[in-house]
Amino acid sequence: MKRSRSRSRRSSGGVSRVRALIALAVIGVSVAIALTVPVRLGLDLRGGTQIVLETRSTKAAKADREATDRTVEVLRGRIDALGVSEPTIVRSGENRIVVELPGVQDPKQAADVLGRTAQLTVHTVLGAAESPEDAAKDPAGEPGDEAKKDDAEKDETAKDGAAGDGAKKDDAADGAAKKDDAAKDDAAKDGAKDEESGERVLSDETGQALRLKAASLNGQDVKGADARFDQQNGAGWVVTVDFKDKGSDRWGDITGEAACFPAGDPQRRVAIVLDNKIISAPQVDPSVGCKAGIRGGSTQITGSFDAAEARELALLIKGGALPVPVETVEQRTIGATLGDEAITAAAWAAVIGTALTALFIIVVYRLMGLLSTIALACYGLISYAALAAIGATLTLPGLAGFVLAIGMAVDANVLVFERAREEHAARSRPSPRAALTTGFRNALSAIADSNITTLIAAALLFFLASGPVKGFGVTLGIGVLASMVSALVITRVMAEFAASRPAVFRRPHITGISTTGPVRDRLLRRNPFLMRHPRRWLAASAAVLVLCGSGILVRGLEFGIEFTGGRLIEYSTSAPVDPDRARTALADAGFPRAVVQSSGDADLTVRTEELTDAEADQVTKTVAGLGGGAEKIRDELIGPSMGDELRRDALIALALALGAQLLYLAIRFRLLFGTAAVSALAHDVVILVGVFAWLGKPIDGIFLAALLTVIGYSVNDSVVLFDRIRELMGRDKKTPFDRLTNDSILQTLPRTVNTGMGAMLILAALAVMATDALTDFALALLIGVVVGTYSSVFTASPLAIELYKRGGDVDLDKRKKARAAAKSGPAPSSRLPKPQPEHQEVP
Repeated sequence: MKRSRSRSRRSSGGVSRVRALIALAVIGVSVAIALTVPVRLGLDLRGGTQIVLETRSTKAAKADREATDRTVEVLRGRIDALGVSEPTIVRSGENRIVVELPGVQDPKQAADVLGRTAQLTVHTVLGAAESPEDAAKDPAGEPGDEAKKDDAEKDETAKDGAAGDGAKKDDAADGAAKKDDAAKDDAAKDGAKDEESGERVLSDETGQALRLKAASLNGQDVKGADARFDQQNGAGWVVTVDFKDKGSDRWGDITGEAACFPAGDPQRRVAIVLDNKIISAPQVDPSVGCKAGIRGGSTQITGSFDAAEARELALLIKGGALPVPVETVEQRTIGATLGDEAITAAAWAAVIGTALTALFIIVVYRLMGLLSTIALACYGLISYAALAAIGATLTLPGLAGFVLAIGMAVDANVLVFERAREEHAARSRPSPRAALTTGFRNALSAIADSNITTLIAAALLFFLASGPVKGFGVTLGIGVLASMVSALVITRVMAEFAASRPAVFRRPHITGISTTGPVRDRLLRRNPFLMRHPRRWLAASAAVLVLCGSGILVRGLEFGIEFTGGRLIEYSTSAPVDPDRARTALADAGFPRAVVQSSGDADLTVRTEELTDAEADQVTKTVAGLGGGAEKIRDELIGPSMGDELRRDALIALALALGAQLLYLAIRFRLLFGTAAVSALAHDVVILVGVFAWLGKPIDGIFLAALLTVIGYSVNDSVVLFDRIRELMGRDKKTPFDRLTNDSILQTLPRTVNTGMGAMLILAALAVMATDALTDFALALLIGVVVGTYSSVFTASPLAIELYKRGGDVDLDKRKKARAAAKSGPAPSSRLPKPQPEHQEVP
């Protein structure tokens, strides 16, 4: 027996040392990254680069409002592929697009990538031609659309290529194309085109003129494109293009026709054209038979690309062609949308809120609370370092959500400490170290399930959504992973080390886990049967739901500029105007939601909701009064920065995330638990949106971030409660389900109260001290935390009881026994979980 205990202690000590090494390694790497990698700040905190694009009409398409809106969506995809997060993209007027990019290292390169039309086509080669000029004079066709000179200059990265999956480039295409080829092609005026047949003459990468058949494939047939380094064949950086089903068949037909001509014949080549320039014209491999073709559904564009050129070409092809060409008409540096005063107020609110949360945890859990506070500081460091390492953009709502995540990360520590308190109270000879070890083990399933459901949602938001919703998915995922490392590794290392010290062993009261706490003590004394009438709680929830939901129908939703668009007015003032003063003055004049940015030396940009001419004149008078006169440079209507496609993608991602969470909960628990949790979540969302409707608050990007945060919080609360129900059901097969649910509520209520208090202290500080925008953010989260805490207990639980009664999980006799037990009243004592056998540890 002694040998067994000795081996157990040695094994436990080895695992503890591994945890300690992992914790030190993670903290060390995080410190190094935080000190060496600068974090990218968003447009609201630091400003960035503004690029104004103008769409141009062609013979095929008119640059109207509809075409410009479609161009906005294509540009949004390109910006996402560039790795720029939290951009602002809006239509301005009929045919202008304003793009604002935070923290862009090379604004010129970004402008070039955004301005490329990226029209990809694949052509059968009909043979060699004399030259593009001669082809233009050929009676067979009039001169067609010609590539513009600036298009040729922008496309200096077009190189020689080879068709993949069996196609090789000919000898003439083997030479590396040089950048001055673009100028040569431009001088030759490539692009002579027969309008009736669609034939055209273009020069390949070596300067040879080729007559091309009308396009057989275009960008709409492309499924994806990816840049990679082909080390196996020595081709260097290549771009692999994958075609859709119909495109794959057409690719096979094109290469099959070309394979019917002898090697060396120009008609054995296939031309890949980007923006009216041949970027690759490979010969089909001799092994491919006539009419057989290449049926792999993909091709490779190869040449003397470097990594940046290959990735740029891949994202252009993958993002699709612009519906109409665009031209950069303006590029400038812009200031932050929030002033120094607003940022300072938010920073102080965050510091004070975090300090209050830390003080609360220390008061409740004493030494363990102090250690968890240190672990939470490590959590903040790890999250910050991860965001900096991946180049994520931090905005003010993101930072506020980050601070809130610190408050919510308390949850895992609270779960562990409450479990340890239960173990300590149930033991005849309690040991702080043994109670903590068992507490960590018993809390693991709840921590894992709640975090996995959140990670599922974060992953789907990242992969399926775009814009700020995608950025939220990144921040959410990093926060969840960092909180798990903080609670399960760093906190555990420090807590077990401290609990095993002789001074702590002799004074267990200083640990904070030797007492059950005032909330649990009161519940143990009274032992209320809260779930005696579950339908009454459901009726109360339904009444609140109808009351708040009616606000959506009666008052309607006041969407922000991001969803509705508005008006953009740019002024040139006689003297520089501080944006903070302008915001204050405009708010006093009746425009509290106006977004004000400095632009250039003495320019000021004001973005508001739609204004009448009289209201626009009032804005002008206010700005002129601050700047000693103001000249209106631009006055245009702007479209929404969250367009139809972005909103649709966000809703699809959110719906799939909820469905995936429901499926996970059904697998890990039961379908009725998943249904109850998702129903409670829908209840919370409707109430939050309805309250904002009654209050007349804007539904904007900041509210969207708050809503997504509330969704994660609400699911976590329900999962923790259902995990305890599952545990009690596994140990007790006789007690009615409603009684087990009631016991689970009483046992997890201290955790619910302490976690909610930790989050609300931070939110209260933000609501009181921060500016208007963050006040709305904090108000939405405060409502969400309160409603989410209520719904997990008094909506999800009663609903689970009613679903259980109707779900066939118990037979009729058991239902009768359950009703009889429910009428008999509360049991004499609460059912605390029985401790598992554990040897007494003596330091």
